[in-house]
Amino acid sequence: MRFKIILTTDMSRKSPARAKGLAKPVQTHSPAPSLAKRAYLEIRNQILKGDIVVGAALSRRHLAAELNISVPPVMEALQQLERDGLVESRPRVGTRVRIPDPADVEDRSLVREALETQAARLFAQRATSQERTELKAMGRRVDQLYAACENNASDRDFLFSVNTYHMKLHLRIAECARCPALRDAIEKEQVLIFNWLFDTAVERRTLGSDFHARLADALSSGTTEQADSAMRQHIRFGMNQVLERLGRFARPSPGWRHQKPAGAERKRSASATR
Repeated sequence: MRFKIILTTDMSRKSPARAKGLAKPVQTHSPAPSLAKRAYLEIRNQILKGDIVVGAALSRRHLAAELNISVPPVMEALQQLERDGLVESRPRVGTRVRIPDPADVEDRSLVREALETQAARLFAQRATSQERTELKAMGRRVDQLYAACENNASDRDFLFSVNTYHMKLHLRIAECARCPALRDAIEKEQVLIFNWLFDTAVERRTLGSDFHARLADALSSGTTEQADSAMRQHIRFGMNQVLERLGRFARPSPGWRHQKPAGAERKRSASATR
């Protein structure tokens, strides 16, 4: 059985999955996103999915043709992605998906740890009984989905859905902490997006059989100190796994147009022609 979540313009404020399966997309009547916003989401999702690999050169014209829009919205989207830190540009060289280095991973993980450990502490203090039960169910579901990745390693749509649901679990913790400013900070700093990018970059697709169930149990049943410790260990474990696997990327060179990250021959790379 396959599960899939559609990543929409505001992926973090949809209703979380309930007891059975994944949540269905919520139908809304919000205005259609601008062409630049649509291009931003499409390109970002292709990066997170691995359709555009880490280190791949990005062509504005190629992307515009693929998305069936003009070049200016694509340029605006790439500028926003560069501000976000997902792509990088150099004069007379071009634009590419940024290759994370150990400093990137450590810095982003430190910010994530600071924000999410506080969310974990507040969840332990403020979450209702129903929310604690919900989180435990979500934790078990995430573990089941990651286990299914072993049989669907080449299905990037399925992996995308799993990562989307994984992010929903962490955002749900922040929502139940009842501190809107903290939840907004987690979203604004994009710590979960970068965690997703790092996992995609190093092809980290499987975790321990009860990795998220144990986290959910600690937050739902433990003290604030236990919740803090569980989240801290959870984040550092993932960071260390990513750091161990980063060595397979070659050091960036000025002529990055011809650089091919490991595994690039198995994936589609955006054209390097500007």
